[in-house]
Amino acid sequence: MGSNQNITLPSGSIFSEREVQKFRNENKGCSNVIHLNNAGAGLMPDIVTEAQLDHIRLEAQIGGYEASALRADLIDEFYQQAAGLLNCHSNNIAFTSSATDSYTRALSSIPFQQGDIILTDKDDFVSNQIQFLSLQKRLGVKIIHINNAPIGGVDLQDLEEKLKKHQPKLLAITHIPTNSGLIQPVGEIASIFSGYSKTVTDKTWYILDACQSAGQMKLDVKFLKCDFLSLTCRKFLRGPRGTGMLYVSDKALDARLEPMFIDMRGATWIEKDLYEQQPHARRYEDWEFAYSTVIGTKFAIEYCRNIGEDRIERQVKLLSTILRGKLQELDTDRIRVLDRGPELGGLVTFTVRDSNPLTLVNELLKRKINVVPSYRQFGVFDFDEKGVTWAIRASPHYYNTLDELDIFTESLKEILR
Repeated sequence: MGSNQNITLPSGSIFSEREVQKFRNENKGCSNVIHLNNAGAGLMPDIVTEAQLDHIRLEAQIGGYEASALRADLIDEFYQQAAGLLNCHSNNIAFTSSATDSYTRALSSIPFQQGDIILTDKDDFVSNQIQFLSLQKRLGVKIIHINNAPIGGVDLQDLEEKLKKHQPKLLAITHIPTNSGLIQPVGEIASIFSGYSKTVTDKTWYILDACQSAGQMKLDVKFLKCDFLSLTCRKFLRGPRGTGMLYVSDKALDARLEPMFIDMRGATWIEKDLYEQQPHARRYEDWEFAYSTVIGTKFAIEYCRNIGEDRIERQVKLLSTILRGKLQELDTDRIRVLDRGPELGGLVTFTVRDSNPLTLVNELLKRKINVVPSYRQFGVFDFDEKGVTWAIRASPHYYNTLDELDIFTESLKEILR
């Protein structure tokens, strides 16, 4: 388990043993646990941890406002790194506290009226669906779901037909749901949405939730064609908790969209009954946030980009495919792997007949193995279609090894005896 021990990597590994050993040496947590909960919060590289601690120490020594002023150039580098991550301009980036915070700010800026339609997929993130239901209750909007294809993921033909038929105010897609290994076909969705938008100008806004895909794979907003993209930094990006970001397109900025509760960071109060919004995406930010986490996130994004998102994606897919195979071979009578879709990523989900999810998670914790349970209320459509009420989610990252996957599956086998 320790970061300085010899490691074994799978055949076809994208990274060499030397590279993976370096990744593990650069994070103290790899010596303590087998971390298969990267879809919850990845282990932060030591450089990310130290950057935050350094800034907190500076705040303690000279004052919080003074520390952020002194580190203004470093803070600005967050926006530059984030823009590089998403292939956009730094003026399109807002820093937030989470993916949900980002999503809520974007959602609140869309001028819904009674009867407007939200078109969304059935594998959307639970908090997004709750927010839609809240809008339905408060404003009288309508929620229409895109059918799933037999293989899983959105039915692209149904998406295209419902876009044309309903001309929704909002198209909302979650790239990778929190409770499944599914990767939605966002390239094809972008193509369909782009074609539709040419015939129905400025009718529909498109929000893409990239909470689980950021840091796991390359994200290019020019390719994705979304108006907003929300993400967290604590998961596969390996940044601090309490951090997120929001991409806001030039189209949305030029349309003067703004969050419902814009504050003094996002606007200037110029007359007693008049304010002027900021021209860039920082109109979606609040005045106050922890600058230590902004700096930590800057280093996390930089760390990820230096490794290469394409290489990370291939390694995560390799480890996840191997893990699904190991689970399927372990006990075909009791263990059922639940992931399905045209493309699968780094979230491996399974259920175990005649078992309790908390018991499994706690027994694995005793063995210093981190996984989490997922429940029906996290994805009602998905769980009901699969006929289950809970799942265990294991999510490997590029610093995990074949040895760790073997220890995990052998531990699970031992617990189930």
